[in-house]
Amino acid sequence: MAESFDAVIIGTGPGGEEVADRLIDAGRTVALVERELMGGECPYWACIPSKALLRPAEAQAEARRAFGVTTPELDWKETAEYRDFIVRHLDDSGTADSYEKKGATIVRGAGRITGPGAVDVDGRGLEAEHIVVATGSEAAVPPIEGLEDVPYWTNREATTLTAIPSSVLVVGGGPVAIELSQFLNRFGAKVTLVQSPDRLIDREEPRVGELINEVLEEEGIVVRTDCQAQSARRGGEGATVGLSDGSEVSAERLVIAAGRTPRIHDIGLDTVGVEPGPKSLPIDGGCRLGDGLWAVGDATGVFMFTHVAQYQARVAAENILGGSRTADYRAIPRVVFSDPEIAAVGLTERQAVEQGVDVASASIDLAAKLARPVTYERDPRGEMGLVADRDRGVLVGAWAVSALASEWIGQAITAIRAEVPIATLLDTVQQFPTFSEGYFKTLEKLEL
Repeated sequence: MAESFDAVIIGTGPGGEEVADRLIDAGRTVALVERELMGGECPYWACIPSKALLRPAEAQAEARRAFGVTTPELDWKETAEYRDFIVRHLDDSGTADSYEKKGATIVRGAGRITGPGAVDVDGRGLEAEHIVVATGSEAAVPPIEGLEDVPYWTNREATTLTAIPSSVLVVGGGPVAIELSQFLNRFGAKVTLVQSPDRLIDREEPRVGELINEVLEEEGIVVRTDCQAQSARRGGEGATVGLSDGSEVSAERLVIAAGRTPRIHDIGLDTVGVEPGPKSLPIDGGCRLGDGLWAVGDATGVFMFTHVAQYQARVAAENILGGSRTADYRAIPRVVFSDPEIAAVGLTERQAVEQGVDVASASIDLAAKLARPVTYERDPRGEMGLVADRDRGVLVGAWAVSALASEWIGQAITAIRAEVPIATLLDTVQQFPTFSEGYFKTLEKLEL
């Protein structure tokens, strides 16, 4: 006989956990189904370990660019030990215990929907009024001839590595590829990065890709854009990859960092009349898939960020509890934790034009216009840009490539989400000296 709950949540990444926390706090009975580690990709193989691995070399680079300090040495052994500590040595027992103490039921295994309100986990039947699909995503592997016979890393192997390889070929040009390339290069690997589109981070403004490309090349990374990895074969202890321009690159380690794909197939959605798209589930504005059926996080294909999964979870939980909340994705922040950081929110100029916005845009060189960059480091660099809707007199997009950009992009998030009039933003006093002063300088350049 099936066990009954108010909700069964398939997947315990950031989205699944957030839904669970809110339902448990509201007194609902919850079953959490997990086939791997509770917490999902983020705390063990993605956001948390990658940022920890980036930080030591970032601190060294900051010291090198600063004044009046000596440059510290990198210690890989200590870095790896700290990484292992914060990912809890890939042990989720503490998380599981905490949920059990709160009254949740933990079910280990692969969950499969078998009909309305019904889930099977390796022969164990669960039933509930609400089922939440929070199955996350996995590394996308592009079609490269011969790749199946070549050992390669995805983000999982790259963030749990025990030794720095002598050379690395990274396939991809998005956030993961950029972060891993800079981390590995700074710890001593010879890195080549190959990107199929004609620029890095190609979903952002073209200038963003140009700026980070310059930085990576200055640091010694070989960047090959508009160049596709077409074939792969074993080469000694590593791999040799054939590129679309006819050349070949050999490296001790091949890293595939070409995006992610949702885990939405073969989980029984057909039994409840849901047809998954190639890379997304057809949720409505309230994160519903159907009656009593919900989806949050990477599985929805909206934005594959931890903060979006948690936001969608808040929306879904409120609606499960009887609310009528609708998600609003106008001001979703996007960050690459490179050095300098890349931060963006809202629409790019091209996206705004495609949506019919009467666009005004402007950008500034932060080092030329502000006092803070020159007090922060020698030979400072950084730019920021804004995209505005002339008709409504509000911001619709913002971007920055700069030190600490992930922190001060928050002002644009609020301005875009709340549709704060540009006149109000121009009449706002920014503290001196800060990077945030860049907003005022850039706003003044907008031709409205």
